[in-house]
Amino acid sequence: MNIEMIRNEIRNRKPKKSTSIKIPVYLSKYLSKFLIAMAFTLVTLIVLKGNKSLQPIFYKEVYDTNFSFATVNHLYEKYLGSPLPFKDFFKDIEPVFNEKLTFTEANKYKDGVKLTVEKNYLVPNQLSGLVVFIGEKEGYGKTVVVQQVNGIDLWYSNVNDVSVKLYDYIEKGTLIGTTIDNYLYLVYKKDGVALNYEDYI
Repeated sequence: MNIEMIRNEIRNRKPKKSTSIKIPVYLSKYLSKFLIAMAFTLVTLIVLKGNKSLQPIFYKEVYDTNFSFATVNHLYEKYLGSPLPFKDFFKDIEPVFNEKLTFTEANKYKDGVKLTVEKNYLVPNQLSGLVVFIGEKEGYGKTVVVQQVNGIDLWYSNVNDVSVKLYDYIEKGTLIGTTIDNYLYLVYKKDGVALNYEDYI
């Protein structure tokens, strides 16, 4: 067999098909984020199991105080991106409703403020956060509570036709619902203590 025949033989050989599995990019990103979150959780559990003195501190922060899951979610998205694999595909799409809070008059009311707004006013969310309560609050009526990324719980009261669900993570400007009449009640609280509304509206 001469060199020319060997070259022809090599040219005519079909390349072997690769047996490796190709993972789509979006799935690969999602899996890596999931593994990072799992690793962080496991490390936290191992540290807590190994160091008994940290357990009371951990339980106090998570169970006894108003733990800000909205802040944790915000930091996760900031450094690792969305935990949902398809959310990043829609990040450049502008929301249909993205308004700012507008009112004609503001008066102190109980722990918060009573705003005079248009009848059936479309209530916008002031700051990104997690919806932690939807229901009746005595003296306020139907209320949506959003745990904001800054650790403050914001009550939107006297609302109807609520367009968010419990445990939704909602962005700034998202439609909360409509007012029942021409009043909107807002209450700002941190760790159960009412804050001065004038610092936030």
